[in-house]
Amino acid sequence: MKTKLLSIIEKNPLLCADELAVMLDTTVETVTSILEECRSEGIILGTKTIINWDKAGKESVSAFIELKTVPQRDKGFDAVAERVANYEEVKSVFLMFGAYDLAVLVECRTMRDVAVFVAEQLATIDGVTATATHFIMERYKDWGVNFEKDPVDLRGNGW
Repeated sequence: MKTKLLSIIEKNPLLCADELAVMLDTTVETVTSILEECRSEGIILGTKTIINWDKAGKESVSAFIELKTVPQRDKGFDAVAERVANYEEVKSVFLMFGAYDLAVLVECRTMRDVAVFVAEQLATIDGVTATATHFIMERYKDWGVNFEKDPVDLRGNGW
């Protein structure tokens, strides 16, 4: 039941314990107990609302930054990843297998701000040997949510 409950709230974190109990054919107390246990064990780390900032009018630029790093003795890639994760501009950090070691999702006000952040903050971290920056031009899907595009008016195209 725990896995099913987690799957449900991952897709819709706004459901209340009453609704979850009905969906799972159990009691509110059972649902509440499982949720409290999952929070205390660090299984549930928080909830996330996905916002289409373009439609909300927020001007920002997102980029994926790949980092090549030298793993540290007894810490591997963790020391660099933890340092990178502490920057406010950083939204996500992932350990990868491939040409680069870490993938970092950042959000800044402008492309220049991203470039300055990479040059002055990320590239200067001890152990970072190379970076590659990929600017996000359009979001089509984020965390399982499809972003709607404004409808296209085809009336002028002779259709």
